[in-house]
Amino acid sequence: MAGKFVLKKFANIDLNDAFFDSLKNDYPGTASSTGFVDWFRKKSTDGATALVFEDEIGVGAFVVLKEEEEEIKLQDCILPIKKRLKISTFRIAERYRRQRIGEGAIGLLLWKWQKTIAEEVYVTVFDKHDTLISQFERFGFQKKGINLNGENILIKSRRQIDFSDSYMSFPFIKDGFDYAGYIIIDDNYHDTMFAYSELANTATLQTKVSSSVSNGLSKIYVGQAARIHHKIGEPVLVYRRYTQGNGKRYRSCVTSFCIVTDVIQAKANNRYLMTFEELKSHIGNKSVFNENELRSQYTSFKNMTIVELLYYGYFGAGNNVNMDWLDNNGFWARENQYPTEVRLTSEQFKRVLMEGNINVSNVVIN
Repeated sequence: MAGKFVLKKFANIDLNDAFFDSLKNDYPGTASSTGFVDWFRKKSTDGATALVFEDEIGVGAFVVLKEEEEEIKLQDCILPIKKRLKISTFRIAERYRRQRIGEGAIGLLLWKWQKTIAEEVYVTVFDKHDTLISQFERFGFQKKGINLNGENILIKSRRQIDFSDSYMSFPFIKDGFDYAGYIIIDDNYHDTMFAYSELANTATLQTKVSSSVSNGLSKIYVGQAARIHHKIGEPVLVYRRYTQGNGKRYRSCVTSFCIVTDVIQAKANNRYLMTFEELKSHIGNKSVFNENELRSQYTSFKNMTIVELLYYGYFGAGNNVNMDWLDNNGFWARENQYPTEVRLTSEQFKRVLMEGNINVSNVVIN
């Protein structure tokens, strides 16, 4: 079964995997450019690594990043030298199309870019890969021209972040937001929904959900609140609720943070506000629940709320912030208050991120 992207040495990747056939055809090598096979073999000799997603068939996705400081030659101009992160290879197997693995891969490479000091990140894409171009443009990449090899040059710059849309601004949050909140997710669903929000000294639970839920950055949270407590554009902390026994205060913790991208009240006080087909169409493959489970909830819940989230970042193993710390520092629910009703100030939100060992100045920006 497929898992998640891992960093793997070229020398340990099978160049004969059928996955690489299209890359060999697209880049056979010319007098002015190195062919894919020769490039791959040189990378293997140099000990280079790539982000690889594999399953029982073989390679399912392959992403290669390179930090550089050089000019970019276009057909009609030259882009000046500056620090850039180049996405030198980005390819998804046909069997993973429409399973949102491309969305997840873009998230990974933008997180990598965020941690560098590079001003720009860019990718080269042929016109025929129109779906891939659309994906990059959705995340704020802009076409700057065509290179000498006939590929589109798509660039995202730290100096031109578009905060009007949470996908366009990913992975940066605009400072000055009104408040932040919490999303509470049980451990058995959390660990496959948020694949990179790892835990230390805790067995990771794996529930049976669609792979597209863990692959993608966009997630759907289904709740039973009488009214929606979140608004579009609101940052939220993802709280992993421990359900396996004693020790909840120390084992339940904040692992990650998201931006709310949509909110829907599907049912209120046993009154349906949309049909099940409308609900199913909106949720798509972003929920941990299958169609039968969603239909059961739609029928049995008195209230049903839908919150769509964009997975903006994670703390990582050893950095998660437990309930005890949140409570002792005044960031948790008061008596008789449910945690999803908590409103954190921007400074409180930043303080939790700092406790999670996040470089806040490189995440929440003006």
